Amino acid sequence: MKKRYFIMTAAVIASALLQAFTMNIFLEPVQLLPSGFTGIASLLSRITGTFGFRFSTSLGMVALNIPVAAFCYEHIGKKFVLFSMLQVVLSSIFLQLIKSEPLFDDVLLNICFGGFLYGLAISIALKGNASTAGMDFIALYVSNRLGKSIWQYVFVFNCVLLCIFGMLFGWEHAGYSILFQFIATKTIDNFYHRFKRVTLQITTQKPHEVVKEYVGFCRHGISVVDGYGGYSGKSMSLLHTVVSTYEVHDIMMHLKGVDPAIIVNVMPTETFIGSFYQKPLD
Repeated sequence: MKKRYFIMTAAVIASALLQAFTMNIFLEPVQLLPSGFTGIASLLSRITGTFGFRFSTSLGMVALNIPVAAFCYEHIGKKFVLFSMLQVVLSSIFLQLIKSEPLFDDVLLNICFGGFLYGLAISIALKGNASTAGMDFIALYVSNRLGKSIWQYVFVFNCVLLCIFGMLFGWEHAGYSILFQFIATKTIDNFYHRFKRVTLQITTQKPHEVVKEYVGFCRHGISVVDGYGGYSGKSMSLLHTVVSTYEVHDIMMHLKGVDPAIIVNVMPTETFIGSFYQKPLD
C-alpha cells in the first residue's frame, strides 16, 4: 500500500510539473488554449482581461473542478478524486512558479511539442491512478459506465470550446489550438490503454493448473477446448479469454509460473458484447 501511494504521489507531481511547464513554455507564448476545464479557466482569464481585470487561470482551475470532484467523489473513487485534485492544486501552484523563456519561436514546433507533452502529462496522471481532473473526471466516469474509451468525444468538446475562443479572439489561434488538442488526444490514446481489450488464446498441456491460477488471479471468465497437437500428437488444450490490455503482463507472469512452456497469442479485440469486469480506479 505504501508503494502504491508513493507511485500515485510521484505520478501526480510529475504530471503537474509537466502540465505547468507545457502551458507556460509552449502554449502561452503562441496564445494557444489548453483543453478541458483548464482551457475554460484560461478562456475566462482572457475574457475578463478585456474588461480591465483578470480572473486568474490558476484560481479558475481549482474553482471549476470542485463541483465535478464532489460528484465523482461518490461515483468514481475517493482516493482517485483526492489525488486528482492534488494534481490540479499543484499545477496551479507550478503555473505561478515556473517562469522561463519560450524554447521555440515557430508556432508549429510549439504545437507539436506542446501537444505531445500535454498529452503525456495527462497520461502520467492516469497511469498513476489519478487524473488532471475536469474533463478527465467526466471522461473516466462515462468510460467506466460504457466500458470503453471516450477521448474522441472529449476532443469534440474541446473543439467546440475552441470555436468559441475563435469567435472571440480570432480563428488563427483557434485553429492552431485544435491541432494542438488533436496531438494531445492521440498521445493519451497511445499511452493510456485502460479501456482497450485483447483476446488471449492460450495453448497448454496443463489446462487444469493454468485455469486454477487464472481464475484465482483474475475476475474474467475463460473457456477451455481440449484437443491435440498436430505435430506432436500430444493432448493439449486451447484456452480463450478477453482481458484489458494493462492486465496482460501480470497474467503472463502468473501463468508462466504454472506452465513455462505455455504458448499465448494476443489479439486486439475491436468489439466485445457481454459482461466484462472492469477493475475499479480506487
